[in-house]
Amino acid sequence: MQASPHQQRILTAGLAVALVALALWFGGVLVTLLLLVLCGLGQWEFATMFLPGPEHKNLRLTGVALGALLILAAQAGGPTAALWAFAACFWILGLHFLMRFSRGQSLGGPGAHAAQFTDELVLLCSLAYLPLMLQFFLLLNTREIILVVLSTTVSDTAAYYAGTLLGKRKIWPQVSPKKSWAGSIGGLAGCVLAVTAYGLYFGQAPVAAWLLLGALLNLAAQLGDFFESALKRSLEVKDSGTLLPGHGGLLDRIDSLLLALPCYVLARLIQPFFQ
Repeated sequence: MQASPHQQRILTAGLAVALVALALWFGGVLVTLLLLVLCGLGQWEFATMFLPGPEHKNLRLTGVALGALLILAAQAGGPTAALWAFAACFWILGLHFLMRFSRGQSLGGPGAHAAQFTDELVLLCSLAYLPLMLQFFLLLNTREIILVVLSTTVSDTAAYYAGTLLGKRKIWPQVSPKKSWAGSIGGLAGCVLAVTAYGLYFGQAPVAAWLLLGALLNLAAQLGDFFESALKRSLEVKDSGTLLPGHGGLLDRIDSLLLALPCYVLARLIQPFFQ
C-alpha cells in the first residue's frame, strides 16, 4: 500500500533526523562527511534545474567537486580558508570559461558566449548558496547545531499544518501560491516557542534574547524558503528534485536552513547563547 503524502513527510523527516543525530553522536569526520553529501546532492539539484540535459553533466560534476573542495577547506582552516577556496573556485570557473570561449570563438556570436559564461555563473551561485553557507556548521557545537536545525524544522512543520488547517489568505502568491498568513504566523509562533524553550534549558542567554533569536531564525527560514520558491517558479519547476518522498528535492528540505544558519552565526557574535 502506498504511503500518503503526510506519511511520506513524517517518514522522510524521521530519517533525516536520525541521520543528523548519528552524525552528531560520532562528530568529527561524520559531520564533515554529511556536509559533503548534502552539498554534493544539493549542488547537483541546483545545477540540474538551470543546466539540465546530458550535455551539461560534466559541468554539474565540476560544481560538485568544487563544492567538496570548499567544505574541505573550511574543515581545515575555518571560514577564512573557505573564502579563499571560494575565490579560487571563481578563477577555476573563469579559466574554464576562457578555454571554452577560445575553443568555440568561431562557432557562435556574442549570444553564444554569454550563454557559456552563464553556465559558470550558475555553478558559482551554487557554491555561494550551498557549501559557503553550510560550512558554518563547522563552527558550531552540538547544542548549537541542534538549535538551528530545530528552529527550521519547527518553522516548516508548524507553518505547513497551520496553513493546511487555517490558511486562506495568501502571503506572497506571486512567489509561492500555497503559503498563507496563517502558515507564516504559525511557523513564527512555533519557532519562537521551540527556540526559547530549548535555549532556557540548555543555554545561558536571557529570555528576551531567545525570543528575538527565535523570531530572527524564523524570518530567515521563511525568506530562504521564498527565495527557493522564486527560483523554481522562474524555471517553471514544481520541486527541486525527487530525492525525498513527501518533500520533493533536497533543496526543498534545506532551503530555510541556508539563510537561518549564517544568521545564527552572526547573532551569536552579538549575544553568546551557549557556554
